[in-house]
Amino acid sequence: MAAYIVRRLLLVIPTLLAIITLNFFIVQATPGGPVDQAVAKMLGMGEGALERITGSHSDSNGGLAEAGGADDTRGARGLDPEVIAEIERQFGFDRPLHERYFTMLWDYIRFDFGDSLFRADSVIGLIVDRLPVSISLGLWSTLIIYLVSIPLGIRKAMKHHSHFDIWTSWVIVIGNAIPGFLFAILLIIVFAGGSYLDWFPLRGLVSDNFAELTWYEKVIDYFWHLALPILAMVIGGFATLTMLTKNSFLDEINKQYVMTARAKGAMERRILYRHVFRNAMLIIIAGFPATFISMFFTGSLLIEVIFSLEGLGLLGFESTLQRDYPVMFGTLYIFGLLGLLIGIVSDLAYTWVDPRIDFESR
Repeated sequence: MAAYIVRRLLLVIPTLLAIITLNFFIVQATPGGPVDQAVAKMLGMGEGALERITGSHSDSNGGLAEAGGADDTRGARGLDPEVIAEIERQFGFDRPLHERYFTMLWDYIRFDFGDSLFRADSVIGLIVDRLPVSISLGLWSTLIIYLVSIPLGIRKAMKHHSHFDIWTSWVIVIGNAIPGFLFAILLIIVFAGGSYLDWFPLRGLVSDNFAELTWYEKVIDYFWHLALPILAMVIGGFATLTMLTKNSFLDEINKQYVMTARAKGAMERRILYRHVFRNAMLIIIAGFPATFISMFFTGSLLIEVIFSLEGLGLLGFESTLQRDYPVMFGTLYIFGLLGLLIGIVSDLAYTWVDPRIDFESR
C-alpha cells in the first residue's frame, strides 16, 4: 500500500501542472485582462465599459486589442502611452507570455502565490481570511447530509415499498426540487427580519462582540449565525446520497451471499452491518471527494452572497470578474491540490471499509 500511495503522490505533480497550464493559457486568451480593468477604473468607467474602451479581441498579454492596437485605443481615450506602460509593468504584463508562465510555475513550486492585483493583501492572506467561512459551511453541511442520508437510506432499503419508504421519498424529492438560494431567501424573509420573525442574524460568521463572550456563548453564537446558511445548503443535498445508499444496499441485500447467511440462521442486524454494509458503502465512499469539494467551495457561492458571508467561493467569483490572476490561479492551485489529496484519502477509506481491496496489486 505504501508504494501505491507514493505513486499517487507523484502523480499529483503532473496533474497539477496540467491543470495550471491549461487554465493559464485559457485565461490569457480571455478578453478584459487586469491591465484593461485598471484602465477602465482610471477612466472612471465600470467593468461593462471595457469593450468600448479596448475592443473585442485579446492580445498576447491577456488584455484586449483592436485592429489598431489596444494602446492606440486607450490613447484615443485620453491615456498617455507611458501610463499604460507603467500599469503593465506593475502588473507584470511587460514581460513575454512564456516568461510569466515559467515564473508562475517556479513560484507555485515554492508555494509563493504573490499578492492580489486589486486587493492590498497577499493571496495566502486572502485565502486564510476567507477560509473559516468556507470550512464552516462545507464541513457542517457535508457532515449533516451524510449523518442523515446514510442511516435514512439504510432504513429505506430495509423498509422497501413500505409507507415509511414512500413518504420519505416524497419528502426528499420535494427538498431536492427547491433551489438552495430560493430557500435561503425564504428563510431570510421568515426568520431573519425580512417580514415576519427576527430570530437569526443576517451578516457575518460571528457577532461583533464575539471576543467578549465566554467559550460556550461563542459556540452558541457561532452556530446561531450558521443555522440559516447551513439549512439552505443542505435542503437539496439529501436526495442523491439517500437514494444512492438505498439502492446500493438493496442491490447487496438481494445477492446470493445474503440469502445464504439468512438460511444459516444469521441475525438480520449481523448480516446488515457485518456483510452488507462493507460492500454497499464502497460506492458511497467513491463519491465523497466530489461531494466534499463541491460543498466546500462551489456549492456555497450563492449562499455566501445572500447571507453576506465572505468565503472562498465569493473570493474566487470576484477574482474572476476582476481578472485578478494571482488570486485566481492561487485558489485553483490549492483547490486542485486539495482535491487530489482527498482522492488518495478516499482510496485509503476503501481499504478500511473492505480490506479485500488491494490497490497496490493493480
